[in-house]
Amino acid sequence: MSQTLDHRTAENDTVDLPDIPVDVTPEQYADILRALSQASVDRHFDAFVDVPWDHPDFQVRADDPRWVLPADVDPLGAHPWYQAQSLERQIAIGQWRQANILKVGLQFENMLIRGIMQYVFTLPNGSAEYRYLTHEATEECHHTQMFQETVNRIGLPVEGMPWLVRRLAWLVPLAASRFRYGFFIGVLAGEEPVDHTQKAILRSGKDLPPVLSRIMEIHVAEEARHISFAHHYIRRNAPRLGRVEKIVISMLFPVIMRVLCDVIMVPSKSFRKEFDIPKSVMKEIYWRAPESRERLQELFGDVRMLADQAGLRQSRAARFMWRLCRIDGRPSRYRSEPPVAFASAPASAAQD
Repeated sequence: MSQTLDHRTAENDTVDLPDIPVDVTPEQYADILRALSQASVDRHFDAFVDVPWDHPDFQVRADDPRWVLPADVDPLGAHPWYQAQSLERQIAIGQWRQANILKVGLQFENMLIRGIMQYVFTLPNGSAEYRYLTHEATEECHHTQMFQETVNRIGLPVEGMPWLVRRLAWLVPLAASRFRYGFFIGVLAGEEPVDHTQKAILRSGKDLPPVLSRIMEIHVAEEARHISFAHHYIRRNAPRLGRVEKIVISMLFPVIMRVLCDVIMVPSKSFRKEFDIPKSVMKEIYWRAPESRERLQELFGDVRMLADQAGLRQSRAARFMWRLCRIDGRPSRYRSEPPVAFASAPASAAQD
């Protein structure tokens, strides 16, 4: 007897989070954490229960055109060089690209889990942060299983993060206990680009391989809580920074964002060699062409809003660093605000 595919949309999986003002009291902050913890209890996912791995539709095939990179979301997918390749080669490149992004994602979440465990080790009894963050670590463990299982099924020898970053991964847990504020900025730097990209793909309505769309739906639904906590943590603790520390953090904020964005979004050298992609094409896509620079800036609208709310983008020097890193621009008006292209689309087009 064949399995029945139980496919739920990202919209149905998303949890409603509390609408909390920017400035919160300790009591409000504890209420936020309790609400996030309860949301993790009420709506959570298991990597091997909520993804029907054995369903025929979830098998990875080398001739499935749904692996072609979407031109309106992925910079490589939009480039004429990629579009000039044969369908078979576009599929192969798409599978390698998606597998490597997932590998980077699970490596980052592995470091995040270790950092969270190091951080909560220092928390006192009765801490609301302790309960929420252990929920988050549990969810991230399921994400790493989900991502690795997909990478295994694609079956390509992707390495994920650059060699040097993998070698230095053991330093992350130390940062979580010694440089807490910087650690949670790094958490956002790893989460925001992937979350923004996956939401854009799901909003586009593209026909994706079911295994890819399902893990994206689960990831987006649970990352909403994780990103919400990081935003609240950074806003709440910004006033507690010393004068010198605040200056240093405001300067490093965009640097951390840009460096980790490149680690996640820019394909590895092995990928470029595997498919003989010209260097000129890679330079244009990441991030020399005007369209690619616009895509890069769009990734950080929510983060710019957060930096403004936390008072970390006020000084002339800080604003210069955002421009230098090429991720300046208009801040979002609210979290997860769609790009202008989606926001301004006619209602009829959205329904189509």
